[in-house]
Amino acid sequence: MLLPLSTEPFTAPTDRDMLPSERREFVRTHRTCVFGYRRKNDGPGMSIVYYIPTDDGELLVSTMAGRGKARVIGRDGKVSLCVLDERWPFAYLQVYADAVIESDRDLVVDVMTAVAGRMSGQPLGEEARPFIEAMAEKENRVVVRCKPYETFAQPPRHLHRNDQEEVITHWVSGMVPWDAEDPA
Repeated sequence: MLLPLSTEPFTAPTDRDMLPSERREFVRTHRTCVFGYRRKNDGPGMSIVYYIPTDDGELLVSTMAGRGKARVIGRDGKVSLCVLDERWPFAYLQVYADAVIESDRDLVVDVMTAVAGRMSGQPLGEEARPFIEAMAEKENRVVVRCKPYETFAQPPRHLHRNDQEEVITHWVSGMVPWDAEDPA
């Protein structure tokens, strides 16, 4: 089941690393990411996309079958999604995932509808479905189904003044399995 757009994105703590449950909540409550994948040559391919979280922890991305995101998954199902905070100071969470392509028309249209709702900030009514179905067909849309397996968090850090009295502190975040439990 696709999750609705959150009314309040999770705010990352500024004084410590995010707990595993907070990392999952961060992903569930945001809507945009930099979608990255390995290219045969050159550096990684990256594009900013809206994603749709599901109730079982997957992340769904709509794309055209002819685009690089979809084409590369056939040869290399490893992707990353750098989930972006939309508030200052910015935090981000890197999600590493195994990806497959889904072409089920109902799923494609459901994801496109959910993306349109995230773009506009409000859900679309059923009256929009025929237009979205036509667009899905015309653009040969598919869904990239991403199953996260690991995360890396970057805390939001901000310099409030530029007089060097305030020191920005940093700490090292680590890779955390997607389904890890919070420490006791």
